[in-house]
Amino acid sequence: MRRSRFFIAATALVVALGAGLAVSSRSDTAEAAVVWNEDFNGPAGSGVDTSKWNFDTGGHGWGNQELQYYTSGTGNVAMNGQGQLVITARKGSGGHNDCWNGTCQFTSGRIQTAGKFTQQYGHIEARIQVPAGSGLWPAFWMLGGGNWPADGEIDIMEVVGREPNQLFGTLHGPGYSGGNSFGGITTASTPWHQAFHTYAVDWSPNLVVWTVDGREFFRATPDSLRAAKGNVNWVFNHGFFIILNLAIGGNFGQGNPAGLPAESKMLIDYVHVSTSTTTPPPSGGGNALKSSLSGRCIDIPGANPVDGARLQTYDCNGSAAQQWTANGDGTMRAMGKCMDPAGGALTNGTPIQLVTCNSNPVQRFTLSAAGDLVNVSANKCVDVKDRNTANGAQLQLWDCSGQPNQKWSRA
Repeated sequence: MRRSRFFIAATALVVALGAGLAVSSRSDTAEAAVVWNEDFNGPAGSGVDTSKWNFDTGGHGWGNQELQYYTSGTGNVAMNGQGQLVITARKGSGGHNDCWNGTCQFTSGRIQTAGKFTQQYGHIEARIQVPAGSGLWPAFWMLGGGNWPADGEIDIMEVVGREPNQLFGTLHGPGYSGGNSFGGITTASTPWHQAFHTYAVDWSPNLVVWTVDGREFFRATPDSLRAAKGNVNWVFNHGFFIILNLAIGGNFGQGNPAGLPAESKMLIDYVHVSTSTTTPPPSGGGNALKSSLSGRCIDIPGANPVDGARLQTYDCNGSAAQQWTANGDGTMRAMGKCMDPAGGALTNGTPIQLVTCNSNPVQRFTLSAAGDLVNVSANKCVDVKDRNTANGAQLQLWDCSGQPNQKWSRA
């Protein structure tokens, strides 16, 4: 479960949405297959589908000295008849006198899919309107099992009422949990509670990308995690289950819970989980990689797989020189050799070439669900140099920007 987090780690990336900074988008409209969805279309007052959801109950503080007692049933978690689920936090004990600090001060709700649905990789998204009020702590997140933090935690969305313009996306794992977690913060020009927003992660092997309303604000890889936290383990290559809850106070929520109104409501429009055809299988299934900029494919010049051949884009033709296989070791291979940053350099402008596979970690590339072809060691994207749309356009590493010259799909 989530533990106390007074501050996101100082290594977090901070992005101000609406402030003119470059952010990436999922507007690439990658073809996706929905594998699980919940649209909350029941009549007003009805409860959640218990074939999909479990209730967590109790008032023991949940590792954070939270002030609410989580109940089951429709008292705090129910449909509103308008296609939304409402989690309501109410002042008062609700008859529960066994909280960690004595008589319970609030009741609220927490639902999760453990034992009913887990997912490994894909696009996990919810459209939510968080409530306003200092002391509130709404969250949309995932756990990798019951052994925390060893099994891992992915916080897709956390907003605390005392900082209504800030959104947190975070990883917790062994050696980087609680106040030492690893994540990003984005600050909006208006409070998040003023409207519905779409909160999501795109999760693929060795990569998690956080977006809000389709705009990226943080990404994490094993290398970026270790650069920030030292020799720690990446524990996000297995199945996770989904959690929605509205907490009060606690070590991270803090604020002024005593000043909250009688009721505070978190509205959830939907939760959708999909897999995208832009994400290759872990191994095998070699396919072309087509540029969203030009519609041309990554190509080995002259179909001649010599070491040092500078990769290019060229008219898609189905040849072996354009068939890129995502290998189980993290490499991207064609004609028996590996995609590689020239000279092992990981800086902007490094040419992308073909060389003999050599087990060097810099040869690891992953195609995210958002269509970014990312070098895992550099945490940079494969980029069409100078936005060239002609045959023979060269490829390079560059900071990920979400622009069409860095977007790729399987063809």
